[in-house]
Amino acid sequence: MREFRLFRRWIKLFGTNRNRNHVQQQSAQNPQEEQLYPDLQQNEAHLRLLYDNCSDVIYRSFLISGKTKAVVMYIEGLSDSEGIEQYVITPLMQEEADENNDIGQLIERKISVTQAKEFTTFAKCIEYLSNGYTILVCDNRDSGFGFGMTKWEKRPIEEPSAEAGIRGPREGFTETLRTNTSQIRRIIKSPLLKMESTRIGEYTQTNIILSYIEGLVDKTLVEEVRNRLLRIRIDGVLESGYIEEMIEDQPYSPFPQLLSTERPDVVSSCLLEGRVAILTEGTPFVLIAPVTFFSLIQSQEDYYQRFLISTIIRWLRYIFILVSLLLPSLYVAVLTFHQEMVPGSLLISMASSREAVPFPALIEALMMEVTFEALREAGVRLPKQVGAAVSIVGALVIGQAAVQAGLVSAPMVIVVAITGISSFMIPRYITGISVRMLRFPLIFLAGSLGLVGVVMGVIAIVLHMCSLRSFGVPYLSETGTPKMNELKDVLVRTPWWKMNTRPRLTGMYDKYRQSSGEKPDPTRGNGE
Repeated sequence: MREFRLFRRWIKLFGTNRNRNHVQQQSAQNPQEEQLYPDLQQNEAHLRLLYDNCSDVIYRSFLISGKTKAVVMYIEGLSDSEGIEQYVITPLMQEEADENNDIGQLIERKISVTQAKEFTTFAKCIEYLSNGYTILVCDNRDSGFGFGMTKWEKRPIEEPSAEAGIRGPREGFTETLRTNTSQIRRIIKSPLLKMESTRIGEYTQTNIILSYIEGLVDKTLVEEVRNRLLRIRIDGVLESGYIEEMIEDQPYSPFPQLLSTERPDVVSSCLLEGRVAILTEGTPFVLIAPVTFFSLIQSQEDYYQRFLISTIIRWLRYIFILVSLLLPSLYVAVLTFHQEMVPGSLLISMASSREAVPFPALIEALMMEVTFEALREAGVRLPKQVGAAVSIVGALVIGQAAVQAGLVSAPMVIVVAITGISSFMIPRYITGISVRMLRFPLIFLAGSLGLVGVVMGVIAIVLHMCSLRSFGVPYLSETGTPKMNELKDVLVRTPWWKMNTRPRLTGMYDKYRQSSGEKPDPTRGNGE
Protein backbone atom coordinates (compact mmCIF):
# COMPACT_ATOMS: atom_id res chain seq x y z
CA MET A 1 0.00 0.00 0.00
CA ARG A 2 2.86 2.35 0.82
CA GLU A 3 4.51 1.63 -2.52
CA PHE A 4 1.21 2.41 -4.30
CA ARG A 5 0.94 5.83 -2.58
CA LEU A 6 4.54 6.64 -3.49
CA PHE A 7 3.81 5.68 -7.10
CA ARG A 8 0.73 7.94 -7.18
CA ARG A 9 2.74 10.81 -5.69
CA TRP A 10 5.46 10.32 -8.32
CA ILE A 11 2.86 10.31 -11.12
CA LYS A 12 1.28 13.50 -9.73
CA LEU A 13 4.66 15.23 -9.46
CA PHE A 14 5.62 14.16 -12.98
CA GLY A 15 2.29 15.39 -14.36
CA THR A 16 2.69 18.75 -12.60
CA ASN A 17 6.17 19.29 -14.03
CA ARG A 18 5.00 18.23 -17.49
CA ASN A 19 2.05 20.64 -17.34
CA ARG A 20 4.34 23.45 -16.20
CA ASN A 21 6.73 22.73 -19.09
CA HIS A 22 3.78 22.58 -21.48
CA VAL A 23 2.55 25.96 -20.25
CA GLN A 24 6.03 27.43 -20.71
CA GLN A 25 6.25 25.96 -24.20
CA GLN A 26 2.81 27.28 -25.14
CA SER A 27 3.75 30.66 -23.74
CA ALA A 28 6.94 30.67 -25.82
CA GLN A 29 5.20 29.55 -29.00
CA ASN A 30 2.03 31.64 -28.76
CA PRO A 31 2.87 34.99 -27.18
CA GLN A 32 0.88 36.98 -29.75
CA GLU A 33 -2.11 37.60 -27.52
CA GLU A 34 -0.07 38.75 -24.53
CA GLN A 35 0.45 42.49 -24.12
CA LEU A 36 3.33 44.12 -22.30
CA TYR A 37 2.68 44.99 -18.66
CA PRO A 38 3.09 48.49 -17.22
CA ASP A 39 5.33 46.97 -14.55
CA LEU A 40 8.96 46.45 -15.58
CA GLN A 41 9.51 43.52 -13.23
CA GLN A 42 6.62 41.60 -14.77
CA ASN A 43 7.90 42.20 -18.30
CA GLU A 44 11.42 41.18 -17.38
CA ALA A 45 10.22 38.07 -15.54
CA HIS A 46 8.07 37.06 -18.51
CA LEU A 47 10.93 37.54 -20.98
CA ARG A 48 13.33 35.60 -18.76
CA LEU A 49 10.77 32.78 -18.62
CA LEU A 50 10.48 32.74 -22.40
CA TYR A 51 14.27 32.69 -22.82
CA ASP A 52 14.99 30.30 -19.97
CA ASN A 53 18.32 28.43 -20.34
CA CYS A 54 19.41 30.83 -23.11
CA SER A 55 22.93 31.88 -22.19
CA ASP A 56 23.32 34.05 -25.31
CA VAL A 57 20.50 36.42 -24.28
CA ILE A 58 22.00 39.41 -22.43
CA TYR A 59 20.09 41.63 -19.95
CA ARG A 60 21.36 45.02 -18.79
CA SER A 61 19.46 46.97 -16.14
CA PHE A 62 20.06 50.72 -15.67
CA LEU A 63 18.34 53.98 -14.76
CA ILE A 64 17.17 56.49 -17.36
CA SER A 65 18.03 60.02 -16.17
CA GLY A 66 18.89 58.48 -12.79
CA LYS A 67 15.26 57.73 -11.85
CA THR A 68 13.36 55.50 -14.36
CA LYS A 69 14.19 51.80 -14.29
CA ALA A 70 14.86 50.20 -17.68
CA VAL A 71 16.24 46.97 -19.12
CA VAL A 72 18.14 46.53 -22.37
CA MET A 73 17.95 43.05 -23.87
CA TYR A 74 19.79 41.62 -26.90
CA ILE A 75 21.18 38.36 -28.27
CA GLU A 76 24.95 38.12 -28.23
CA GLY A 77 26.34 37.54 -31.71
CA LEU A 78 23.36 39.15 -33.48
CA SER A 79 23.64 42.69 -32.10
CA ASP A 80 26.42 45.26 -31.87
CA SER A 81 27.29 45.32 -28.15
CA GLU A 82 29.64 48.29 -28.48
CA GLY A 83 27.03 50.28 -30.37
CA ILE A 84 24.41 49.48 -27.73
CA GLU A 85 26.63 50.89 -25.02
CA GLN A 86 27.59 53.96 -27.05
CA TYR A 87 24.28 54.91 -28.69
CA VAL A 88 21.60 53.56 -26.31
CA ILE A 89 22.69 53.08 -22.72
CA THR A 90 25.15 55.96 -22.32
CA PRO A 91 22.91 58.74 -23.76
CA LEU A 92 19.92 57.64 -21.66
CA MET A 93 21.92 57.34 -18.43
CA GLN A 94 23.59 60.73 -18.87
CA GLU A 95 20.38 62.61 -19.65
CA GLU A 96 19.47 65.11 -16.94
CA ALA A 97 16.35 64.37 -14.94
CA ASP A 98 13.25 66.32 -15.93
CA GLU A 99 9.70 65.86 -14.71
CA ASN A 100 8.28 66.61 -18.16
CA ASN A 101 10.53 64.19 -20.02
CA ASP A 102 8.53 61.50 -21.83
CA ILE A 103 10.38 58.27 -22.64
CA GLY A 104 9.26 58.33 -26.27
CA GLN A 105 10.37 61.93 -26.77
CA LEU A 106 13.61 61.23 -24.93
CA ILE A 107 14.40 58.33 -27.26
CA GLU A 108 13.61 60.46 -30.33
CA ARG A 109 15.96 63.14 -29.05
CA LYS A 110 18.83 61.07 -27.68
CA ILE A 111 19.00 57.74 -29.54
CA SER A 112 20.90 58.21 -32.82
CA VAL A 113 19.83 54.93 -34.43
CA THR A 114 18.23 54.83 -37.88
CA GLN A 115 15.70 52.10 -37.04
CA ALA A 116 13.66 52.57 -33.87
CA LYS A 117 10.31 50.74 -33.63
CA GLU A 118 7.80 50.75 -30.79
CA PHE A 119 5.93 47.56 -29.90
CA THR A 120 3.23 46.59 -27.41
CA THR A 121 3.17 42.77 -27.53
CA PHE A 122 5.61 40.05 -26.55
CA ALA A 123 5.26 38.59 -30.08
CA LYS A 124 6.82 41.69 -31.65
CA CYS A 125 9.43 41.76 -28.90
CA ILE A 126 10.49 38.18 -29.76
CA GLU A 127 10.42 38.95 -33.48
CA TYR A 128 12.69 41.98 -33.13
CA LEU A 129 14.99 40.22 -30.70
CA SER A 130 15.38 37.18 -32.98
CA ASN A 131 16.31 39.47 -35.89
CA GLY A 132 19.17 41.07 -33.98
CA TYR A 133 17.34 44.14 -32.68
CA THR A 134 18.11 45.61 -29.27
CA ILE A 135 15.06 45.72 -26.98
CA LEU A 136 14.45 48.49 -24.44
CA VAL A 137 11.70 48.06 -21.83
CA CYS A 138 10.97 50.77 -19.27
CA ASP A 139 9.04 50.95 -16.01
CA ASN A 140 5.52 52.44 -15.93
CA ARG A 141 5.11 51.91 -19.69
CA ASP A 142 3.18 49.14 -21.43
CA SER A 143 5.27 49.35 -24.61
CA GLY A 144 8.88 48.80 -25.57
CA PHE A 145 11.31 49.88 -28.24
CA GLY A 146 13.39 47.90 -30.73
CA PHE A 147 16.56 49.41 -32.18
CA GLY A 148 18.06 48.09 -35.41
CA MET A 149 21.64 47.48 -34.31
CA THR A 150 22.24 44.12 -35.96
CA LYS A 151 25.77 42.86 -36.43
CA TRP A 152 26.72 39.30 -37.32
CA GLU A 153 29.27 37.48 -39.43
CA LYS A 154 28.28 37.02 -43.07
CA ARG A 155 29.81 35.73 -46.25
CA PRO A 156 31.00 38.36 -48.75
CA ILE A 157 29.65 38.58 -52.29
CA GLU A 158 31.45 36.03 -54.47
CA GLU A 159 31.16 34.51 -57.93
CA PRO A 160 28.54 31.73 -58.09
CA SER A 161 30.29 28.37 -58.23
CA ALA A 162 27.32 26.45 -59.66
CA GLU A 163 26.61 28.91 -62.51
CA ALA A 164 29.98 29.98 -63.81
CA GLY A 165 30.13 31.77 -67.14
CA ILE A 166 32.60 33.28 -69.56
CA ARG A 167 30.84 36.61 -70.02
CA GLY A 168 28.52 38.47 -67.67
CA PRO A 169 28.39 39.69 -64.06
CA ARG A 170 30.48 37.81 -61.52
CA GLU A 171 28.39 38.61 -58.46
CA GLY A 172 26.27 36.01 -56.73
CA PHE A 173 23.73 35.96 -53.95
CA THR A 174 24.71 35.28 -50.34
CA GLU A 175 22.91 33.91 -47.29
CA THR A 176 22.00 37.43 -46.11
CA LEU A 177 18.54 38.39 -47.36
CA ARG A 178 19.00 42.17 -47.41
CA THR A 179 22.25 41.81 -49.32
CA ASN A 180 20.36 39.82 -51.97
CA THR A 181 17.52 42.34 -52.25
CA SER A 182 20.04 45.17 -52.55
CA GLN A 183 21.75 43.42 -55.47
CA ILE A 184 18.43 43.26 -57.32
CA ARG A 185 17.71 46.90 -56.48
CA ARG A 186 21.07 47.90 -57.92
CA ILE A 187 20.01 46.41 -61.27
CA ILE A 188 16.30 47.36 -61.33
CA LYS A 189 16.09 50.89 -59.94
CA SER A 190 12.38 51.43 -60.56
CA PRO A 191 10.01 51.91 -57.59
CA LEU A 192 7.66 49.49 -59.38
CA LEU A 193 9.91 46.67 -58.15
CA LYS A 194 7.95 45.36 -55.18
CA MET A 195 9.20 43.14 -52.37
CA GLU A 196 6.56 41.68 -50.06
CA SER A 197 7.81 40.13 -46.85
CA THR A 198 6.34 37.23 -44.89
CA ARG A 199 7.58 34.72 -42.33
CA ILE A 200 7.31 30.94 -42.61
CA GLY A 201 8.26 28.39 -39.98
CA GLU A 202 6.90 28.04 -36.48
CA TYR A 203 10.33 27.92 -34.88
CA THR A 204 12.69 29.39 -37.47
CA GLN A 205 10.42 32.31 -38.51
CA THR A 206 12.31 32.43 -41.80
CA ASN A 207 11.89 35.68 -43.70
CA ILE A 208 10.57 35.16 -47.24
CA ILE A 209 10.50 37.91 -49.89
CA LEU A 210 8.08 37.79 -52.83
CA SER A 211 9.46 40.09 -55.53
CA TYR A 212 7.85 41.23 -58.79
CA ILE A 213 7.56 44.30 -61.02
CA GLU A 214 4.15 45.90 -60.81
CA GLY A 215 2.70 46.54 -64.26
CA LEU A 216 4.62 43.68 -65.90
CA VAL A 217 3.49 40.72 -63.83
CA ASP A 218 0.07 39.09 -63.99
CA LYS A 219 -1.80 39.99 -60.81
CA THR A 220 -3.43 36.56 -60.61
CA LEU A 221 0.05 35.00 -60.66
CA VAL A 222 1.16 37.14 -57.72
CA GLU A 223 -2.00 36.28 -55.82
CA GLU A 224 -1.55 32.55 -56.49
CA VAL A 225 2.09 32.54 -55.34
CA ARG A 226 1.18 34.59 -52.27
CA ASN A 227 -1.64 32.20 -51.33
CA ARG A 228 0.56 29.14 -51.74
CA LEU A 229 3.19 30.67 -49.48
CA LEU A 230 0.63 31.59 -46.82
CA ARG A 231 -0.77 28.04 -46.82
CA ILE A 232 2.58 26.54 -45.77
CA ARG A 233 2.53 25.14 -42.24
CA ILE A 234 5.92 23.82 -41.16
CA ASP A 235 8.13 24.02 -38.09
CA GLY A 236 11.14 25.43 -39.95
CA VAL A 237 12.52 26.49 -43.34
CA LEU A 238 16.30 26.09 -43.74
CA GLU A 239 16.61 26.38 -47.54
CA SER A 240 14.56 27.44 -50.54
CA GLY A 241 14.13 23.76 -51.44
CA TYR A 242 11.57 23.52 -48.61
CA ILE A 243 9.50 26.24 -50.29
CA GLU A 244 9.92 24.71 -53.76
CA GLU A 245 8.47 21.35 -52.72
CA MET A 246 5.58 23.02 -50.91
CA ILE A 247 4.33 25.22 -53.76
CA GLU A 248 5.10 23.33 -57.00
CA ASP A 249 2.15 21.98 -58.99
CA GLN A 250 3.19 18.32 -59.38
CA PRO A 251 5.74 17.26 -56.74
CA TYR A 252 6.05 13.69 -58.08
CA SER A 253 7.33 14.83 -61.47
CA PRO A 254 11.06 14.37 -62.18
CA PHE A 255 11.12 17.77 -63.90
CA PRO A 256 11.58 20.97 -61.85
CA GLN A 257 8.70 23.44 -62.02
CA LEU A 258 10.61 26.36 -60.53
CA LEU A 259 13.97 27.77 -61.50
CA SER A 260 16.57 28.08 -58.74
CA THR A 261 19.49 30.44 -59.32
CA GLU A 262 22.12 32.31 -57.33
CA ARG A 263 22.75 35.02 -59.94
CA PRO A 264 21.16 38.48 -59.56
CA ASP A 265 21.20 39.08 -63.33
CA VAL A 266 19.13 35.93 -63.94
CA VAL A 267 16.55 37.03 -61.37
CA SER A 268 16.42 40.55 -62.83
CA SER A 269 15.91 39.29 -66.38
CA CYS A 270 13.09 37.00 -65.23
CA LEU A 271 11.43 39.87 -63.35
CA LEU A 272 11.60 41.98 -66.51
CA GLU A 273 9.75 39.18 -68.34
CA GLY A 274 6.84 39.35 -65.91
CA ARG A 275 7.80 36.49 -63.59
CA VAL A 276 8.02 36.47 -59.79
CA ALA A 277 11.00 35.71 -57.56
CA ILE A 278 10.99 34.12 -54.09
CA LEU A 279 13.98 35.00 -51.89
CA THR A 280 14.59 32.93 -48.75
CA GLU A 281 16.64 33.98 -45.76
CA GLY A 282 19.72 31.85 -45.15
CA THR A 283 20.31 30.61 -48.70
CA PRO A 284 21.82 32.13 -51.86
CA PHE A 285 19.35 30.30 -54.14
CA VAL A 286 16.33 32.27 -55.37
CA LEU A 287 13.24 30.62 -56.87
CA ILE A 288 11.68 31.88 -60.11
CA ALA A 289 8.09 31.15 -61.22
CA PRO A 290 6.62 30.30 -63.63
CA VAL A 291 9.11 28.45 -65.84
CA THR A 292 9.02 26.30 -68.96
CA PHE A 293 11.26 23.47 -70.09
CA PHE A 294 13.06 25.66 -72.61
CA SER A 295 13.76 28.38 -70.04
CA LEU A 296 15.40 25.74 -67.84
CA ILE A 297 17.87 24.68 -70.53
CA GLN A 298 18.75 28.22 -71.57
CA SER A 299 21.75 29.97 -70.09
CA GLN A 300 21.91 33.63 -69.19
CA GLU A 301 25.17 33.77 -71.07
CA ASP A 302 23.20 33.21 -74.31
CA TYR A 303 22.02 36.82 -74.06
CA TYR A 304 25.47 38.30 -73.44
CA GLN A 305 27.15 36.93 -76.58
CA ARG A 306 26.42 37.69 -80.23
CA PHE A 307 23.22 36.06 -81.39
CA LEU A 308 24.86 33.82 -84.02
CA ILE A 309 27.20 32.27 -81.46
CA SER A 310 24.35 31.88 -78.95
CA THR A 311 22.15 30.17 -81.54
CA ILE A 312 24.86 27.65 -82.46
CA ILE A 313 25.56 26.88 -78.79
CA ARG A 314 21.84 26.52 -78.11
CA TRP A 315 21.43 23.97 -80.91
CA LEU A 316 24.47 22.06 -79.64
CA ARG A 317 22.81 22.03 -76.24
CA TYR A 318 19.58 20.58 -77.67
CA ILE A 319 21.48 17.88 -79.56
CA PHE A 320 23.57 16.79 -76.60
CA ILE A 321 20.56 16.74 -74.27
CA LEU A 322 19.05 14.13 -76.60
CA VAL A 323 22.38 12.29 -76.68
CA SER A 324 22.55 12.29 -72.88
CA LEU A 325 19.02 10.93 -72.62
CA LEU A 326 18.92 8.39 -75.47
CA LEU A 327 22.44 7.18 -76.36
CA PRO A 328 22.81 4.36 -73.75
CA SER A 329 19.31 3.04 -74.40
CA LEU A 330 19.79 3.15 -78.19
CA TYR A 331 23.09 1.26 -77.82
CA VAL A 332 21.46 -1.43 -75.67
CA ALA A 333 18.46 -1.74 -78.00
CA VAL A 334 20.54 -2.04 -81.16
CA LEU A 335 23.04 -4.45 -79.64
CA THR A 336 20.33 -6.66 -78.14
CA PHE A 337 17.53 -6.71 -80.74
CA HIS A 338 18.59 -4.87 -83.88
CA GLN A 339 22.08 -6.04 -84.84
CA GLU A 340 21.16 -5.74 -88.52
CA MET A 341 21.27 -1.92 -88.15
CA VAL A 342 25.01 -1.99 -87.41
CA PRO A 343 27.48 -2.10 -90.33
CA GLY A 344 29.20 -5.47 -90.70
CA SER A 345 32.75 -4.38 -89.93
CA LEU A 346 31.61 -2.43 -86.88
CA LEU A 347 29.48 -5.33 -85.70
CA ILE A 348 32.47 -7.71 -85.93
CA SER A 349 34.62 -5.26 -83.95
CA MET A 350 31.96 -4.88 -81.25
CA ALA A 351 31.40 -8.63 -81.08
CA SER A 352 35.12 -9.28 -80.61
CA SER A 353 35.33 -6.68 -77.83
CA ARG A 354 32.34 -8.27 -76.09
CA GLU A 355 33.64 -11.81 -76.44
CA ALA A 356 35.02 -11.97 -72.88
CA VAL A 357 32.18 -10.00 -71.25
CA PRO A 358 29.92 -12.35 -69.26
CA PHE A 359 27.00 -9.90 -68.90
CA PRO A 360 24.30 -8.88 -71.39
CA ALA A 361 24.31 -5.32 -72.73
CA LEU A 362 21.57 -4.24 -70.31
CA ILE A 363 23.50 -5.24 -67.18
CA GLU A 364 26.68 -3.85 -68.67
CA ALA A 365 25.09 -0.45 -69.33
CA LEU A 366 23.52 -0.27 -65.88
CA MET A 367 26.82 -1.12 -64.17
CA MET A 368 28.73 1.55 -66.05
CA GLU A 369 26.04 4.23 -65.70
CA VAL A 370 25.69 3.71 -61.95
CA THR A 371 29.47 3.76 -61.51
CA PHE A 372 29.83 6.94 -63.56
CA GLU A 373 27.05 8.70 -61.63
CA ALA A 374 28.64 7.64 -58.33
CA LEU A 375 32.00 9.07 -59.43
CA ARG A 376 30.33 12.26 -60.58
CA GLU A 377 28.51 12.79 -57.28
CA ALA A 378 31.68 11.96 -55.35
CA GLY A 379 33.54 14.61 -57.32
CA VAL A 380 30.86 17.18 -56.45
CA ARG A 381 30.93 16.38 -52.74
CA LEU A 382 34.71 16.24 -52.38
CA PRO A 383 36.79 19.39 -51.80
CA LYS A 384 37.41 21.45 -54.94
CA GLN A 385 41.15 20.77 -54.89
CA VAL A 386 40.71 17.00 -55.30
CA GLY A 387 37.13 16.62 -56.52
CA ALA A 388 37.75 17.08 -60.25
CA ALA A 389 40.92 14.98 -60.17
CA VAL A 390 39.23 12.10 -58.34
CA SER A 391 36.23 12.04 -60.66
CA ILE A 392 38.25 12.17 -63.91
CA VAL A 393 41.12 9.90 -62.84
CA GLY A 394 38.70 7.53 -61.14
CA ALA A 395 36.59 7.20 -64.29
CA LEU A 396 39.68 6.57 -66.46
CA VAL A 397 41.24 4.05 -64.08
CA ILE A 398 38.02 2.17 -63.36
CA GLY A 399 37.01 2.11 -67.03
CA GLN A 400 40.39 0.80 -68.19
CA ALA A 401 40.52 -1.76 -65.37
CA ALA A 402 36.98 -2.95 -66.14
CA VAL A 403 37.80 -3.43 -69.81
CA GLN A 404 41.01 -5.37 -69.03
CA ALA A 405 39.17 -7.51 -66.47
CA GLY A 406 36.50 -8.39 -69.03
CA LEU A 407 33.62 -6.94 -67.03
CA VAL A 408 32.58 -4.42 -69.70
CA SER A 409 33.44 -3.82 -73.33
CA ALA A 410 35.36 -0.88 -74.72
CA PRO A 411 32.41 0.42 -76.82
CA MET A 412 30.26 0.60 -73.69
CA VAL A 413 32.91 2.70 -71.94
CA ILE A 414 32.92 5.06 -74.93
CA VAL A 415 29.11 5.33 -74.90
CA VAL A 416 29.00 6.06 -71.16
CA ALA A 417 31.79 8.65 -71.47
CA ILE A 418 30.03 10.47 -74.32
CA THR A 419 26.77 10.38 -72.36
CA GLY A 420 28.44 11.84 -69.28
CA ILE A 421 30.11 14.62 -71.25
CA SER A 422 26.80 15.42 -72.97
CA SER A 423 25.06 15.87 -69.64
CA PHE A 424 27.52 18.64 -68.76
CA MET A 425 26.04 20.72 -71.59
CA ILE A 426 22.87 21.28 -69.52
CA PRO A 427 23.36 24.63 -67.72
CA ARG A 428 20.97 23.95 -64.83
CA TYR A 429 22.07 21.31 -62.32
CA ILE A 430 18.53 20.30 -61.36
CA THR A 431 17.52 19.89 -65.03
CA GLY A 432 20.58 17.72 -65.62
CA ILE A 433 19.57 15.46 -62.73
CA SER A 434 16.11 15.02 -64.28
CA VAL A 435 17.64 13.88 -67.58
CA ARG A 436 20.02 11.54 -65.76
CA MET A 437 17.14 10.00 -63.80
CA LEU A 438 15.08 9.32 -66.93
CA ARG A 439 18.04 7.62 -68.59
CA PHE A 440 17.67 4.48 -66.44
CA PRO A 441 14.02 3.57 -67.21
CA LEU A 442 14.79 4.06 -70.90
CA ILE A 443 17.69 1.60 -70.59
CA PHE A 444 15.34 -0.97 -69.02
CA LEU A 445 12.80 -0.46 -71.80
CA ALA A 446 15.53 -0.79 -74.43
CA GLY A 447 16.81 -4.02 -72.88
CA SER A 448 13.33 -5.56 -72.75
CA LEU A 449 11.53 -4.22 -75.84
CA GLY A 450 14.24 -2.77 -78.06
CA LEU A 451 13.64 0.36 -80.09
CA VAL A 452 9.90 -0.02 -79.54
CA GLY A 453 10.48 0.38 -75.82
CA VAL A 454 12.66 3.45 -76.37
CA VAL A 455 9.97 5.05 -78.52
CA MET A 456 7.30 4.21 -75.92
CA GLY A 457 9.45 5.77 -73.21
CA VAL A 458 10.04 8.97 -75.20
CA ILE A 459 6.30 9.26 -75.94
CA ALA A 460 5.52 8.84 -72.22
CA ILE A 461 8.05 11.54 -71.29
CA VAL A 462 6.64 13.98 -73.88
CA LEU A 463 3.05 13.32 -72.77
CA HIS A 464 4.04 13.91 -69.15
CA MET A 465 5.77 17.17 -70.04
CA CYS A 466 2.68 18.29 -71.98
CA SER A 467 0.55 17.73 -68.86
CA LEU A 468 2.88 19.68 -66.55
CA ARG A 469 2.02 23.19 -65.39
CA SER A 470 4.11 25.77 -63.59
CA PHE A 471 1.63 28.05 -61.85
CA GLY A 472 -0.79 27.58 -64.71
CA VAL A 473 1.77 28.00 -67.52
CA PRO A 474 2.14 24.88 -69.75
CA TYR A 475 5.58 23.32 -69.51
CA LEU A 476 5.97 23.18 -73.30
CA SER A 477 4.07 26.38 -73.99
CA GLU A 478 6.57 27.72 -76.55
CA THR A 479 6.08 24.72 -78.85
CA GLY A 480 2.28 24.89 -78.74
CA THR A 481 2.00 27.91 -81.03
CA PRO A 482 2.48 28.01 -84.84
CA LYS A 483 3.61 31.66 -84.71
CA MET A 484 7.30 32.09 -85.51
CA ASN A 485 7.29 35.28 -83.47
CA GLU A 486 6.81 33.18 -80.32
CA LEU A 487 9.73 30.90 -81.23
CA LYS A 488 12.30 33.64 -81.69
CA ASP A 489 13.86 32.90 -78.30
CA VAL A 490 13.42 29.11 -78.31
CA LEU A 491 14.90 27.49 -81.40
CA VAL A 492 17.20 30.44 -82.07
CA ARG A 493 18.37 33.47 -80.19
CA THR A 494 17.35 36.41 -82.33
CA PRO A 495 19.15 39.76 -82.04
CA TRP A 496 18.11 42.02 -79.20
CA TRP A 497 16.70 44.59 -81.58
CA LYS A 498 14.21 41.95 -82.82
CA MET A 499 13.09 40.77 -79.37
CA ASN A 500 10.78 43.71 -78.87
CA THR A 501 8.03 41.75 -77.06
CA ARG A 502 8.00 39.90 -73.77
CA PRO A 503 7.02 36.22 -73.42
CA ARG A 504 3.37 35.72 -74.32
CA LEU A 505 2.23 33.97 -71.14
CA THR A 506 4.00 36.19 -68.58
CA GLY A 507 4.39 39.61 -70.21
CA MET A 508 0.81 40.36 -71.24
CA TYR A 509 0.34 43.55 -69.21
CA ASP A 510 3.24 45.41 -70.83
CA LYS A 511 3.81 43.50 -74.05
CA TYR A 512 6.53 45.61 -75.64
CA ARG A 513 9.98 45.92 -74.09
CA GLN A 514 11.29 48.29 -76.78
CA SER A 515 9.84 50.62 -79.36
CA SER A 516 10.31 48.63 -82.57
CA GLY A 517 11.79 45.50 -84.03
CA GLU A 518 14.24 47.30 -86.31
CA LYS A 519 17.97 47.61 -85.84
CA PRO A 520 18.99 51.11 -84.67
CA ASP A 521 21.07 53.09 -87.12
CA PRO A 522 24.41 53.87 -85.40
CA THR A 523 25.14 56.72 -87.85
CA ARG A 524 22.13 58.76 -86.79
CA GLY A 525 22.21 61.17 -83.87
CA ASN A 526 19.95 61.10 -80.85
CA GLY A 527 17.84 64.00 -82.04
CA GLU A 528 17.31 62.78 -85.61
